[in-house]
Order: sequence, then C-alpha cells, then structure tokens
Amino acid sequence: MEKKETRPEIDVVIPVYRPGEELRTLLLRLLRQTVKPAQILLVNTEQELFDERLVQGLGPVRVVHISKKEFDHGGTRRMAASMLDGDYLLFMTQDALPADRDLIRSLLAPFAQEQVCASYARQLPAKDCGVLERYIRGFNYGEESRIKTAEDLPELGIKTFFCSNVCAMYRRSAYDELGGFEQRTIFNEDMIFAGRLILQGRAVAYCADARVIHSHNYSCLQQFHRNFDLGVSQAEHPEVFSRVKSESEGIRMVRQTAAWLCRNRMPWLIPKLIVNSGCKYLGYRLGKQYQKLPQWLILRCTANRNYWR
Repeated sequence: MEKKETRPEIDVVIPVYRPGEELRTLLLRLLRQTVKPAQILLVNTEQELFDERLVQGLGPVRVVHISKKEFDHGGTRRMAASMLDGDYLLFMTQDALPADRDLIRSLLAPFAQEQVCASYARQLPAKDCGVLERYIRGFNYGEESRIKTAEDLPELGIKTFFCSNVCAMYRRSAYDELGGFEQRTIFNEDMIFAGRLILQGRAVAYCADARVIHSHNYSCLQQFHRNFDLGVSQAEHPEVFSRVKSESEGIRMVRQTAAWLCRNRMPWLIPKLIVNSGCKYLGYRLGKQYQKLPQWLILRCTANRNYWR
C-alpha cells in the first residue's frame, strides 16, 4: 500500500489593530488558497476594539488579545510563533490582500531548495495609490524573482537583507535554530532576521509570482517617522547592518524615479519626490544617531512612542 504524500503545514500569523471588513476579506482569501493554511492566528491589540463577527464561521482562525502597551514588532510575532507548530510560518499584515489563490503555493515553492529559509511576496499598488508610490512599489518589488545569498552583498548591498513581514514565509526549523525574531525591536524585525539568515550562509527568496495588494500614501511627516525608526533599528543591530550601506540604494531610487517622471512627462512631481526623499533621509540619519539625541526629541521623531517607555 502506497503512503500518501504528507503536505507541509503552514501557519499564518497576522497582528491586527482596529480591523474592519478588510480583515474578513483577507481571511476568506487565505482560506480559499490552492494550498490552504493549517491555522490562522490573529494577535489583536485592544480586545474591546475587536468585532468577533469578523471571524465568525471561519474554522481555522483563532484570536488572542494583547494590550497596546504589550505590542512589539518583534516580540508580538515571536509570541505568536511560540503558539504554533507548523512546518512553515507565514506572517502577514491586516492590510495586505492576496492578489490570487496561489499566494501560499508560490511562497512555498522556493523552499524546495534547502538553503532557502525565508521567502517574501511582491507588493502591488492598490487602486488609490499615488503616482510616486506606485513607481517606488515597482522599484522595490520588481517582476523578476531572485534567491539572495551573502554572495549578492557586493551587488545588492542592503537589498540583500530585504524581506517584508507584510507577507513573508519562514522555514520553521531555521526560524527556531536562529532564535526567532528579536524579543524587543522598534521596527524592521523581518530584515534583522533575514540578515542573520544571509550572514549564516542561508538564502532568502523574493517571489515575484506571490503577489499581495498593499500600498500606502504616507505624508512627508509619516515618512520621516518611519525612517527614523528604521535608522534606530539599524543602529541597534550593527552585527547585521554595519556591513552594508543604505544610502546608495536610496540615491539610486531617487535618480531612477526622477528619470521615470521625466520620460512620462510628469516633471512637476520631481519637487515632491525631492521633499519626500529628504524627509526619509533626515529621519533615517537622525535614527542612526538616536543615542546622541535627548529623549524629548526622540519622542518627537519616532512613530512608536511605546518603545521608549
């Protein structure tokens, strides 16, 4: 009698805060995947703000509640992972929607290579996405898949470590072996972990065929806050980020975006690009030097005040 092939179990973790109907849409799309998740764990911040009807009738979905002050980008996901035992962990955010039914299958495919320990999806712009953000989405998430290793550091620099928990899958055995996400981190837990994987001889796969709809129209101030926290996270983890520079990739992005705007006869958007990029860079540089800043200024710059309390 032939043995049935056992399929790997994929567990999904989604931190949520004040979710609306878009969460139920996300859950339904996950449950209709060609490769279905074994469990979906929602970690909700603030129980009184959660509408239980959003998960009503969705069997494999369960919810745990934490307070707002307990939330941490790394620690919350680490806690969720400890509650699950699947072969693979898929982390998503509540505002990322699978573009089709093959998201999980496409993310799983690169793990056929033993060296691959993480894979992440392509992020497509939503309908309301602005022109600049739409182009930058394409810059960061291109049409070609790629498996990244330490050998790519001279060519890709900081992008070698890039990975996004907006939609990213991890091999559970490697996740456990490296100790999981940081218990406490302001931001960037995904790149910190991916960097550690790369530097230990593992590989991270960018899966252009695995697609989620996810974009934001951040203001200049929001960009400043986010990039301040990004700079802080890099300063706190020199074991990963001291080996590469981020600035050159940012300059390349600005140049290519400006050239694209000129080719498409939208030069009036170049000043906006320069201002947005300046806010990002200023936030990033201040974040990298946060140890020299007074507490009151840090609290003005950060997007995550709870981290500093």
